[in-house]
Amino acid sequence: MPADDRGRNRPDENQLGRRRFLAAGAAAGAAALAARTAQATTDNKAGPPAVPDWTKQLGPGVGDRPYGTPSPFEKNVVRRTVDWLTASKESSVSFTPIAEQMGIITPSGLHFERHHAGRAEIDPKQHRLVVHGLVEREMVFTMEDIRRFPAISVVRFIECPANGGMEWRGAQLERCQYVRGMISCSEWTGVPLRTVLRETGLKPAAKWMLAEGADAAAMTRSVPIEKALDDAMLCYGQNGEAIRPEQGYPLRLLLPGWEGNMSVKWLRRLEFGDQPWHTREETSKYTDLMPDGKARQFTWFMEANSVVTFPSPERPFDGKGFYEMSGFAWSGLGRVKRVDVSLDGGRNWQTARLHDPVHAKALTRWTMPMRWNGEPLLVMSRAQDETGYVQPSIAELRKVRGTNSIYHNNSMLTWHVKPGGEVENVQLK
Repeated sequence: MPADDRGRNRPDENQLGRRRFLAAGAAAGAAALAARTAQATTDNKAGPPAVPDWTKQLGPGVGDRPYGTPSPFEKNVVRRTVDWLTASKESSVSFTPIAEQMGIITPSGLHFERHHAGRAEIDPKQHRLVVHGLVEREMVFTMEDIRRFPAISVVRFIECPANGGMEWRGAQLERCQYVRGMISCSEWTGVPLRTVLRETGLKPAAKWMLAEGADAAAMTRSVPIEKALDDAMLCYGQNGEAIRPEQGYPLRLLLPGWEGNMSVKWLRRLEFGDQPWHTREETSKYTDLMPDGKARQFTWFMEANSVVTFPSPERPFDGKGFYEMSGFAWSGLGRVKRVDVSLDGGRNWQTARLHDPVHAKALTRWTMPMRWNGEPLLVMSRAQDETGYVQPSIAELRKVRGTNSIYHNNSMLTWHVKPGGEVENVQLK
C-alpha cells in the first residue's frame, strides 16, 4: 500500500472505496430512518417528533453532583471480575470494558485493576519515596518535593502481561472484556525519573534499580538502568486528576511499553545496585515457561497486539446492512504502523484506517467499513508496529512457546459471527 509524505497508509484503487461506502451507507441510513419514522408514527399517536417526559420538566441543577458520574443508562459499562481466576479479591484483577471504550483514553474509573495484597490507602502527606543504594546522595522525597520538579504528561498504555493468558490452550471466555480487558490507556502526569536522579546522582556501578511498593505485598521488580534513565516516570496524575487509589495513589512508577507489573504502584523505594534482585515477581512469577521446562526471565516488552471491539460478543450485529468495524491496536515497542482485518479467518486481508492521534506505546483506534449480508464470518485483526514486528497467530506462538505459558499471549483473536449476528470467541488451529 502506498504511503503519504508522513508515512501513513493511504488507500489505493483496489481498496474498498470509502466514498462509495459512505454514499451507500447514507442511502441505507435514510431508508432505515424513514422506516423507523413511519413505525414511530404508528406506535405514537402524537407522531414524530414526540415530546419526551424529560423535555417537560426541569432537571437537577448545578452542584447536585460535586464529582460527575456516568449516565444511569451506561450502568453496564463497568469493570468486571472472574471469580474463579484467583484465590481472593485482594490478589485479583478487574477487567476494563474495552469493547465499550470509545476513544484511546480509558476513563480512570474503568482502568483495569491488578493487586497482590489489596488496594493500599495512603495519606499523601505521610508518604515518602526513598532513593538509596549505589547513588551519590541517598535522599528521601515527600510528595511536595516530587511535585516541585518540572512535570510532563504522556499518553501511554499499561497492560498486564497475563492479558489473554487464559487463551493459550483454547478459547475460554465469551466477552471481549475478559479476553483483552487487562489493558488501559491514560494520560499520565509526573516527573521523568532521570530528572529526580540528577539530584541523587548515580555511581558508575549502578546497573539495576529495584522498585518497591508500599502495599502489603511490598511489590518489587528489578529494572535495568537503561530503562530507568530512558522514559521511566514518577506519576501522580492520571487523566487530569490525581491517580486513583487502585492505580497507585499518591505515586506510581510508569515504565511505558513494559509489562504492567513493573510499573510499581504506591511507590515507596528505589534502590540501585549492580545486579538484579531476582524477587518473587521475576522468578516464580512473571516468567514464561517453555516446552523444555525452562523459563524465560525478564521478558519485559509488550509486543504488538490488537482487538476487534465491534463486532464482539458484547456488541453483536443488529441485522444486515452497512457497519463500521472498529477496534484498538498497540505496541510496547513504539507506534502502530498498520492494522489489517480479515473476515474469513485470515485467508484474505484488508487494511484498516488508523485514527489520529497515533502515539507511541499507546492505544491506537482503527476502523474499517463493511457490509454484512447475514453470512457467517471469522473476524480477525493483525497489528504491525514501526519496528516491522507483525502480530502472530496462536499457532505461531505455540510453535515456540508451547501451551504452558501464562504471560505475553499477543496472538490474533478470532470472533465467529453467526447468521443471527451473535458473536462468539473461537480459536483457529
